[in-house]
This record gives sequence, C-alpha cells and structure tokens, in this order.
Amino acid sequence: MKVAIAGAGKVGRSIARELIANNHEVLLLDKDAGKAKQGAASGASVLVVDACEISSLEEAGLPSCQVVIAATGDDKVNLVVALLAKTEYGVPRVVARVNHPKNEWLFDDSWGVDVAVSTPRMLSALVEEAVTVGDLVRLMTFRQGDANLVELTLAPESPVVGKRVDEVTWPIDTALVAIVRESRVITPTPDDTLEAGDELLFVSAEDQEEALEALLAV
Repeated sequence: MKVAIAGAGKVGRSIARELIANNHEVLLLDKDAGKAKQGAASGASVLVVDACEISSLEEAGLPSCQVVIAATGDDKVNLVVALLAKTEYGVPRVVARVNHPKNEWLFDDSWGVDVAVSTPRMLSALVEEAVTVGDLVRLMTFRQGDANLVELTLAPESPVVGKRVDEVTWPIDTALVAIVRESRVITPTPDDTLEAGDELLFVSAEDQEEALEALLAV
C-alpha cells in the first residue's frame, strides 16, 4: 500500500523503515532538505515540500494514498495535514502524532484524525495495523514477563472466520482479551463468533506469536 508521511525527522524515518521492511510504498514529505536527504537513506521516496500546502499534497499524489501519517514535531502542522488529507483527498486512514498532551483533545475526527498517538513506538505499531490485514502486529511489551499485546485483523479467508471462540484451539500462554468490531469493543465469551474484519487483541507469550499468526492467517 502507498503511505505518505509528513515529517522526515527521527519518528518519521523510523516509521518509514518499518513500513518499507513490510513491503509498503512510502513517501516522506519535509520542507527541510537535510531531513529529507536522511529520509532517502532509509529507502523511502522523498519530496522537499511544505506538507501544509495543498499544492504540495497534490504533488505528493495524496489521492492515491491509502494512509497518511502526520508525524512532525509540531502539533499544529500535524492537525493541518490530517485535516487536508481527510477533507480534501478522502484518505481512508489518517494517523497523527500528538507531541503535547494538552493538545490531545484536538486530535479527533473533526480534524480528520482516525488514530492519534503520542509515543513513536505505538505510532509505528498503529500505522502497521492501519495498512495490514491478516498479519500479527505487536502493539506493546509488558514490563514483567515475556508477554506482548498483539493485534490481528481477520481477513475474510482466515480459517477461523465463522467459528466460535471456544471452537478454536488457541496456542498456549495466549489469551484473547478483546474483539473490536466496527465501533464496538466486545469482551470475548466462548459463544462469540469470529467475523471477517474483526480486530482481535491478544496477550501472548513472545514465543507463541508465530503459532498464533499461523493459526489466524490465510
């Protein structure tokens, strides 16, 4: 998928490297030529432009992007980029970085933001989740124990689609903790049926993640 990232600083470049490693097409936008040059070294395409200007976003080909990430260190810039991406170009998924907690209340759908996050690591994880169906994405690692919070969006062809939770033989040391379906968060019960498009959240031992992905993947 094609992903445009506004901001070629450390955060933007880090996200670009992760997405490129997962075979996504990435374009970095930054008006600072020095940062843009560093972004090119990560393997991304780059444009030296002001991402707050419509002409720049046209040049970047935003209408053909599936995801836009506003990852600059300036919350005002991130809000403007998010609003333009959603309202002018109808980008399906807009992810924005929140730099200052006092501004977090602004980052909602009225500004075109689908997902707002404040830490670079979570930002990377949520971007990957935003562009990936059928792949396991690690959202966070717990301090105690060898366990992670992981997410997978069920593809229509997944072998568990249509099955009840208690009909699936889950890997050991793995717990299904939530099902996100459209705008609802469901606490799983044995009788709940898994549907295509469900976002499944698990707490899983790290050494069981491969088995979990194999179970759920197409």
